[in-house]
Amino acid sequence: MILVALIVILLAGGLLAWVLERWGAHWARWTAVVALGIDLILGLLLWVQHQGRVGLVEPGAWLAAVQWPWIPQFGISVHLAIDGLSLLLVLLTFFLGLMAVAGSWSEVQTRVGFFHFNLLWVLAGIVGVFLALDLFLFYFFWEMMLVPMYLIIAIWGHENRVYAAVKFFIFTQASGLLMLLAILGLFFIHHQHTGVYTFDYTQLLGTPLGPPTSPWLMLGFFVAFAVKLPMVPLHTWLPDAHTEAPTAGSVILAGLLLKTGAYGLLRFVVPLFPEEAWMFAPAAMALGVVGILYGAVLAFAQTDLKRLVAYTSVSHMGFVLLGVFAWNELALQGAVLEIICHGLSTGGLFMLVGALQERLHTRDLRRLGGLWSTVPRLGGIGMVLAMASLGLPGLGNFVAEFLVLVGAFRASPWLTVIAALGLVLATAYALRFIQHTFHGPSTEGWCVPDLSTRDIAAMAAMIVVLVWLGLYPQAVIDVAGPTLGTLQQLADQLGMPER
Repeated sequence: MILVALIVILLAGGLLAWVLERWGAHWARWTAVVALGIDLILGLLLWVQHQGRVGLVEPGAWLAAVQWPWIPQFGISVHLAIDGLSLLLVLLTFFLGLMAVAGSWSEVQTRVGFFHFNLLWVLAGIVGVFLALDLFLFYFFWEMMLVPMYLIIAIWGHENRVYAAVKFFIFTQASGLLMLLAILGLFFIHHQHTGVYTFDYTQLLGTPLGPPTSPWLMLGFFVAFAVKLPMVPLHTWLPDAHTEAPTAGSVILAGLLLKTGAYGLLRFVVPLFPEEAWMFAPAAMALGVVGILYGAVLAFAQTDLKRLVAYTSVSHMGFVLLGVFAWNELALQGAVLEIICHGLSTGGLFMLVGALQERLHTRDLRRLGGLWSTVPRLGGIGMVLAMASLGLPGLGNFVAEFLVLVGAFRASPWLTVIAALGLVLATAYALRFIQHTFHGPSTEGWCVPDLSTRDIAAMAAMIVVLVWLGLYPQAVIDVAGPTLGTLQQLADQLGMPER
């Protein structure tokens, strides 16, 4: 029942925060903190109690699982399960949820209860995506994430918030419908072979698929996840959504919603369609490399701080796409580490940009400069987060990208050489961010307060985890290892050439 509790606590906390707003905005904020704190503790207890018992395919290898019939005549059930991969992402969800609440503490001053209702409900949808093993339930949670995030952008966003929210909605809804068609196709094909109607993931694994339909079914899943990732050229919703979203919305978008796309590739595309994914791998890896370079170049060209950080996400998630489809142990380990470290470093950068905008009422790099002497604590934290983004050794992002490149080199040396240029470009945009924001002349004569104790504590927590993963990534690799090992075994069982 712990898996159900993880979702129900967020749903109930959101409703309670909305109700308690009438007695004061601080009640709504603290309700969200308590709900997320309880879930984070439950997740950590699950990790401690079941450390080392993780797996992907075998039902008995799940850390915890629950299954109840929902619509039995159509084979639909409430089937939730958690393994090492989903545990890491669930913990990331709760941790970044707390950071999002901290980042919006003073920024959101209107309809505070409704804001935290939407925040906790979008987090509940994300947790559901990471836990659902019934494909109908998975699609339910996939769509559930959409509406609260749309409202967060459209109500509490910036100048062009409605345009950005509608664009986000259209892109994700259209791609989600393609995934729904693919799920239904898999559902009916499985029935043709077995006579059983089911949406259960463990039963759909290994469904015999014919050549005419299997590539199209795989692409239906892939496009939905590629939009969320986001993959070039399906990324255009992301910069607008990030630019107009409030700080908490940007943290959730970059740190968690993008990760649902990466999770979908690892959990569904590769295991359900291994042969098709293997054949598609060269094209997917090439698209990942394009994203790495394109996102880095566009980040360097931005004058809006939020758009700059948004395009760095396109670049970093290109490494995830490259690692997943390189499909060997090192590349997969790097992809999982990149998922976690990108969520922390980019989430921290969006909190930093939000703090700057709240104080200066601008995100324009051309108006900034010379802020280090005015806000030294903010400048120091910004320096560390920027170094994490460019992949400085000693921080988690470096280990992640290094593992991806080493693993990808086995699959495609030339693509890896090109992808490595992304590290050079990352140095360029990260240093430009620091130089134009904190160094040089202060043309506007800014005189603003530095970070509060609450902001410092939140960003410091992210930095501590990044340093920990940079110095001891084995903790995460060990938890995700059996899940990723199962993917490697799948390739071996199919007789695929070693990468």
